[in-house]
Amino acid sequence: MADLVHPARSLWWLFEPVHSLTYFSPEGRAAFEAAGLRGGWRGYFASRSAPLGAVDAPPVIAAFFSFAPAVVERAVPEVWTHASPEKALAARAEGSSAALARVLEHVDPAQVELAADALERAAARLDCAGRVLAAANAALPRPSDLYGRLWQAATVMREHRGDGHVAALVTAGLDGCEALVIRCALDVRREDLQPRRGWTDEEWEAAAERLVERGWLTAEGAVTELGRIRHQSLEAATDLAAARVWEDYPRSELDRLAAALKPISALCRGELPVDLLGLPSIRP
Repeated sequence: MADLVHPARSLWWLFEPVHSLTYFSPEGRAAFEAAGLRGGWRGYFASRSAPLGAVDAPPVIAAFFSFAPAVVERAVPEVWTHASPEKALAARAEGSSAALARVLEHVDPAQVELAADALERAAARLDCAGRVLAAANAALPRPSDLYGRLWQAATVMREHRGDGHVAALVTAGLDGCEALVIRCALDVRREDLQPRRGWTDEEWEAAAERLVERGWLTAEGAVTELGRIRHQSLEAATDLAAARVWEDYPRSELDRLAAALKPISALCRGELPVDLLGLPSIRP
């Protein structure tokens, strides 16, 4: 566990790739397509929002935060004509378990079980008040298989942190596009991130102009000292919102969990697109 990084952030770096794997793995895509969710966005929006039920676009736009509303509206609620939330949840469970079983084929199952048990215990301790995606996922039945348990526990933990991160961004007065513009000014290429979230060039440039007016960016698009301070405060607020569950854990137990997760996380991260490997930073 890195001393210079908050434990809540260090552990998120480790369990985030476990959750993300299902959306990019061949097993995940195959399961979504078999359920009638053809095309990457249908599978993503249906499976991630399915714990909320057959909702319309506005709650998904609000909860997912950094996706352009037009992108969400093209997928939701149309996805529910192809697969019910129950069917979407079954597909994501099947795909994530199969993907983890393949990727972690050479990892000692005892180590996987240690990580799954520890994350499940942490997830059971979470306070999900004000965290809609975390609460909805936490309410789902516990999977019976080891890899399904690991994926669901990691998902509850990352949605809990993500909900808190959205709250920090809202408190700072940022909208979804502005959060991405700041991210790209820091450490990610715009051409990688902007298309994934669906914002038009006009929307992106307008968001950048608002950040220039607030003093977060220079006219050339570089992060100002004020912008860096604000970014650091956002990350600190996100860590604080995610910290409570870990406060009573002995350092030795946190280190044990981190040690169990590291090889698992590295293998999952190796399956993700290159432009997603810089996961830390503003990214709900």
